Amino acid sequence: MPRFWCGILCFLLTSCLHQEQQNSEIRPGDPLPAFAVTMDDGTLLHSSRLLGAPSLILFFHTGCSDCRRTIPLVQQAYERFGDKVRFVAVSRAQSAGEIRSWWKEHAISLPFSAQSDESVYHLFATSRIPRIYISDAGGIVVRCYDDNPCPGLENLIQDLEELQP
Repeated sequence: MPRFWCGILCFLLTSCLHQEQQNSEIRPGDPLPAFAVTMDDGTLLHSSRLLGAPSLILFFHTGCSDCRRTIPLVQQAYERFGDKVRFVAVSRAQSAGEIRSWWKEHAISLPFSAQSDESVYHLFATSRIPRIYISDAGGIVVRCYDDNPCPGLENLIQDLEELQP
């Protein structure tokens, strides 16, 4: 096969794979995917339990510098909105012990689920953390954030206030 056609074939294959990867990410307007995670208090949280109120899902790893800046902001939003918003932080391949230690050191009370792998994360995205998904009471994602740029507290508060009845 001539080099020209090999180049065209490689380009088309790469374009298709890139498009497929982009389409696998959850975006505003998409419903939350179905998932279940065990929370730090031992309870099982099904995504259906997020329905009926706005929710904020944070994917993180405490070894990530952007995550270490974002987690305290989500904590502040959690303290501000209380039961009006359902918050859940899901680790991307990190143990509960590591998370508890970091949570304690930084006075974080945000509920979390430690995941040993990236299976729940991959329902939402294929790369980059932190990731934040804000959904309405019907489970439709209205805002997505990742590390470029990371949201500020003002962004999170404004997004969550817009969803209040």
